[in-house]
Amino acid sequence: MGVQPVAVLCEILQVSRSGYYRWLGQRPTKRRQEDATLAEQIAQSHAGSRQNYGAPRIVADLNDQGVKISKRRCARLMKEKGLRGRKKHRRRPRTTDSRHPHPPAPNLLAQQAKPTGPNQSWMTDLTCIETGEGWLYLAAILDVWSRLVVGWACGPTLHASLALAALARARRHRQPPPGLLHHSDRGVQYACEDYRQALTEAGMVCSMSRKGNCYDNAAMESFWSTLKTETGLDAGVLISRRAAELIVFDYIEGFYNRSRRHSSLGYLSPVAFEKQPTKKDSKAA
Repeated sequence: MGVQPVAVLCEILQVSRSGYYRWLGQRPTKRRQEDATLAEQIAQSHAGSRQNYGAPRIVADLNDQGVKISKRRCARLMKEKGLRGRKKHRRRPRTTDSRHPHPPAPNLLAQQAKPTGPNQSWMTDLTCIETGEGWLYLAAILDVWSRLVVGWACGPTLHASLALAALARARRHRQPPPGLLHHSDRGVQYACEDYRQALTEAGMVCSMSRKGNCYDNAAMESFWSTLKTETGLDAGVLISRRAAELIVFDYIEGFYNRSRRHSSLGYLSPVAFEKQPTKKDSKAA
């Protein structure tokens, strides 16, 4: 057919030439211009979160940059650009074996007031990651106040030495004062004599979840789900144990502690939350 004159095309489409030229010279509305700018900022925030954030965390991210946007508008622009937060997948296999002769400690965490600062309460647990070489087991310890991962360790077995390695790492990193409440489930790794002795030597108070009650360790369960979802370690892609451990290291040390925003922390990262001035600091100033 070849290139046709504008007059012929306008006649075929039954529009006036003046109307066509008016449409051609029309500039985008202010709203559309703003949407285009916001869409680019949203894409940058989403990329910075390693493609993990949904609208609520991206809104918090942009607000910190001085960009005001509603959750509804953010969600619309994300949908238009094909962006979405990661969704959680399958649950992990059971790693807790409470069928052992060691006596459990009482659940002191449920009786304690909510922590008001770091190193008052820690929570720990074990999980497993499927690899092409078999299971990789991961022990981690969270500060209950800030959700900061204060210690972690990986290994090929569920031996108590794995939990002890995470505890030693946490102690070196945080140097907590005596009296810290250490909470875990009733698994043999935490109830055994070696682990209880390590807590006693550190001046920590032992606390354990009630039997069969996963809600007592909810913060840890949430962390495991977040880690596996946002790293893709729950997607069934079989890699080596070493590769999986490097992914865990990069996620915890490079993203989770320093950058990942938590809804329970006012959409701050654990490190940023701990850097906030406390009420005590404000009074001293």
